[in-house]
Amino acid sequence: MNVTPTRPASRPRSRSHTRLALLAALLLAPPAGAASLTVFAASSLTDAFTEIGRAFDARTGHRTTFQFAGSQVLRAQLEGGARADVFASANDAQFTPLLGSVVAAREVFARNRLTVIAPAGSARVRSLRDLTGPGVRLVLAAPNVPVGDYTRRMLAAVDRSGTYGKDFAARALRNVVSEEGNVRQVALKVSLGEADAAVVYASDVTPALKKTVRVVPLPTRFNQTAAYPLGVVRGSANADAARSFAAFVQGKEGQAILRRWGFLSP
Repeated sequence: MNVTPTRPASRPRSRSHTRLALLAALLLAPPAGAASLTVFAASSLTDAFTEIGRAFDARTGHRTTFQFAGSQVLRAQLEGGARADVFASANDAQFTPLLGSVVAAREVFARNRLTVIAPAGSARVRSLRDLTGPGVRLVLAAPNVPVGDYTRRMLAAVDRSGTYGKDFAARALRNVVSEEGNVRQVALKVSLGEADAAVVYASDVTPALKKTVRVVPLPTRFNQTAAYPLGVVRGSANADAARSFAAFVQGKEGQAILRRWGFLSP
């Protein structure tokens, strides 16, 4: 008579194995009260806020995700009902219209300055005067983009001074070959060699960008200071966590990270 061998019964898990599995599950689970935050932030904040988000989440157990874009785009999305917990803009023009209706309050958490950049291997633009040179390909942000607005204010300041002759701004603007929707797109055009010069924020000249571009001197008397406001979005489902994030940005660690990425203190 053939007898089918039986498989040995599976051994029960040891208590130590079970305890380890439970511990791993606890470690991977979000802490009690942890929130999932969505922060709308200007494109120029990409590097600094990404680092701030990691530090904030490590301290609090919250999970922060970012949507980076031109401030004018983020404002339109918020006005259209997009859900977010915090809004950080690169200027007041895109923030103040939301104050009271969309964002609860305004706190300036950083400032910035403009700079002119050119491709590292090109000598076509060496000074501000060269922006009006024949055939120079100049890339700017669109006028409704914060850095585009600050850039045109800078050109107007040059005009008022008369330092580089009559109608400097008009002559420079005639050389514009592209108007971009955010400052990172402006910087990318120069990095790829698709422009002879561009105006960006000082903070956009990151270690990575420095490999492909050089900074063209911009006289201090013509420069513009950009103020960055931040606020908690009304109706946020995570208002306490959102206020904690705003406080972290304005606190010692958040400010140190912003300075590391080229921003000025508020």
